[in-house]
Amino acid sequence: MKELQDIIATYAKLKNAGQTLALATIVKVAGSTYRRAGARMLMTAKGEMVGSLSGGCLEGDVLEQGQEVMSSGKYRLVTYDTTSEADIIWGLGMGCQGIVDIFIEPLSGEKGVDLMSFFADCLQHRQPGVLVTVFRSQTTEQYHLMLSADGDFTTKITDNSLVQLLVDNAKIAQSSGKSFHISINNIEAFIQVIHPPLSLVIFGAGHDAIPVTFFAKQLGWYVTVLDCRPAYAISARFPEANSIVISEYEKLPKSVILDEKTVAVVMTHNYLYDLTIITNILPLPLRYLGILGPRRRTEKLLGEIPIDEQYKKRLYAPVGLDIGADNPQEIALAIIAEIQAVISNRSAGFLRHRNLPIHSQIEEGDRRQETGDRRKITWG
Repeated sequence: MKELQDIIATYAKLKNAGQTLALATIVKVAGSTYRRAGARMLMTAKGEMVGSLSGGCLEGDVLEQGQEVMSSGKYRLVTYDTTSEADIIWGLGMGCQGIVDIFIEPLSGEKGVDLMSFFADCLQHRQPGVLVTVFRSQTTEQYHLMLSADGDFTTKITDNSLVQLLVDNAKIAQSSGKSFHISINNIEAFIQVIHPPLSLVIFGAGHDAIPVTFFAKQLGWYVTVLDCRPAYAISARFPEANSIVISEYEKLPKSVILDEKTVAVVMTHNYLYDLTIITNILPLPLRYLGILGPRRRTEKLLGEIPIDEQYKKRLYAPVGLDIGADNPQEIALAIIAEIQAVISNRSAGFLRHRNLPIHSQIEEGDRRQETGDRRKITWG
């Protein structure tokens, strides 16, 4: 999420400065790859790059391809096949055992404005949208369709039957919250859900809440810090926070949204404050609720609250992963890592003990296996 936020901000700045820009997006992967479909990198004619597509192996070559896209004004699809057993690919020696399709498009004129405005709206209004990118086609030149949260869509594709097909699939992605690919009727498209930033509400503006805010912002989350003490809840202490709210805990303001898209951490270090907060928010449909403090303290808190067993499923106490955390920065890391694991539906164990692929696979379909030159380029 932070990557897309940086791309949007950089695009706005450089566009106003008159720079020529291009955007590279991973639209399909197969096998083992460093980044998944949906990763993006913004490029300028001066060679600047924002975002990443790999661990550094592909960026240089993609930038060269991007320079030609910016010069020609035509999009380009580049396939990188790193499955070579010889492990020598253009001298990079990657050996990742995967195939990556990267769609590079110029961000000139209305196309760039429409695309970046769509991204910005999804993030600013914190509503999911769906971007459809047709990256292989024999018939259509306009390659995007954008579906907003309210069901409205925009596109310049003129084939009505194709538009309906793409809209139907976009609505499926929007409903499920999952991205996928389609390959039908001589077209191949990436249907990507653009998720809004995760909303984190931190109850308590103590010293140890500062690194929690910092780490959350590095991931691009929308962070709200709430405390009843005006001297603590100030921007000087929490410069990364998106919102700082001063409120009594008995009645939370309507400006603080606590729904199924929200995660929350209670860390006031005050038993009565925590009791009031948990009593008020535990019945709400939060995605995650973490409580700082020893297990015995939390059990005592919960013992004073009439609680339905279903609410305990999203309750995490003591908060954080077991990484041996001791100081505020380490504890903050443990908290943020646990939240990330929960929203990703992962167990947060050691990767060396995981038998499944590291990345959950977006629907891939059949892949061709190239021979000879391991890089294939298709011009738009």
